[in-house]
Amino acid sequence: MSSNDQNEQRVRELGSAFMPKYDSAGLLSAVVQDAATGDVLMVAFMDAEALEATRSTREAHFHSRSRGTLWKKGETSGNVLKVEEMLVDCDQDALVLKVRPAGPACHTGARSCFYRRIDGDGLAKIDT
Repeated sequence: MSSNDQNEQRVRELGSAFMPKYDSAGLLSAVVQDAATGDVLMVAFMDAEALEATRSTREAHFHSRSRGTLWKKGETSGNVLKVEEMLVDCDQDALVLKVRPAGPACHTGARSCFYRRIDGDGLAKIDT
């Protein structure tokens, strides 16, 4: 690693500048957490456009990998995610969005996308 790369890494990991580190596809992982309960509601991906839209509107936007476009959570269902706080991990390649959900977070209608647990070789539904 060059000294410039080491310096950038040090600034990214220890400094106060927000320097998102997108992956090779231009994405960050985003874990969405209920601000009131701490429950994990969903995991999605954000590109620079989604991150900017989320920061400016305080409503969660993501990058739809299947459609290859910007996606505002709740755009058609009304189940928007109001962002209260955004946390970034140590190397700035993942985010936690603490949100107030306006309805179910999962496209299946479940409160959380994490509504099943691994049970032996299968899955068992849990209350969320």
